[in-house]
Amino acid sequence: MQVKPAHPYKVLIFGASYGSLLATKLALAGHDATLVCLPNEVELINREGTKVRFPIKGRHDLVEVDSRGLVGKVSATIPNNVNLANYDLVVLAMQEPQYGAAGVRELLHAVALAKLPTMSIMNMPPLPYLARIPGLSMADYRNCYTDPSVWDDFDPKMMTLCSPDAQAFRPADEPINVLQVRLPTNFKAARFEAEEHTQMLRNLAADIEAVRFDTGTEVIELPVKLKVFDSVFVPLAKWSMLLAGNYRCITPAGMRPIKEAIHDDIKLSNNIYDWARQLCQSLGASAENLVPFEKYAAAAQSLGSPSSAARALFAGAKNIERVDLLMQTVAAKQGIHSDAVDQIVDLVNQQIEKNRALPKAA
Repeated sequence: MQVKPAHPYKVLIFGASYGSLLATKLALAGHDATLVCLPNEVELINREGTKVRFPIKGRHDLVEVDSRGLVGKVSATIPNNVNLANYDLVVLAMQEPQYGAAGVRELLHAVALAKLPTMSIMNMPPLPYLARIPGLSMADYRNCYTDPSVWDDFDPKMMTLCSPDAQAFRPADEPINVLQVRLPTNFKAARFEAEEHTQMLRNLAADIEAVRFDTGTEVIELPVKLKVFDSVFVPLAKWSMLLAGNYRCITPAGMRPIKEAIHDDIKLSNNIYDWARQLCQSLGASAENLVPFEKYAAAAQSLGSPSSAARALFAGAKNIERVDLLMQTVAAKQGIHSDAVDQIVDLVNQQIEKNRALPKAA
């Protein structure tokens, strides 16, 4: 059941789409979450709450969690109305190119100067997190980011990364305060450098783990937990999945579902996945930090839609998260190369160039 924790935290989350999943899990555990988002999202969420739908093993129907009935509070605000003194933790849940937007940029700058512990749940690791990986320098990878200057004032000690393994989407025929979980796996966070900040994550993880939800007919355990690890490499386990699956949804003929990207040529997918694993291991990751290909390939069977990167590109986006380019660049500095990876990066580059050449809408 939902119980108010002895020491509830207040968490500021950039982004109301994917961010509403973590916000719901926090509010279920009795903590308060504020979503930083657009004015139309703010108005709707503050009036009608958020609704997150979870698939439950052994149940045919999805279980919907309405934030208005939770012990913790989910609210929303625009960037200009945030008072950072009210928050214990900041979470980055927007796409990397969005942090340069007016209002968002200024708030992110204020977060950095306030030295608030900040956890990213982006696929693209923020530049300051790279500085926590032995042998990597922020200066070497600035070209992989839409606007690297937005990260310049962060202290790497105050930044951690959480692998957003859970897959979710906003249903096209629903209001924008509705999120549906497609793949109910866990958030896997690396520790902060400071023990006090890491303990906050552990407290949040334990509170989320303890929650049981009353559906009205039974009390159940909801999926999607927060797991905290000592290794800085655990969140990089997502890199293999992104490279073999998400970015390979992008083809010269258009986009395809992640399931097809993986299973249409399972041998090539395995090779690309293993290349990415080997890259992570060359940086210092152990095999236990990473996910075997077989486990990911099985999970990909349920991913019947194209990745968000592919959808954004073929909708005309001029910038997307470039984990593909980051991995290629990191690998080059390690003396590691792959023709297949070069082809992935080239395809993304070509589509971005096409999008940027399009005339601006009137």
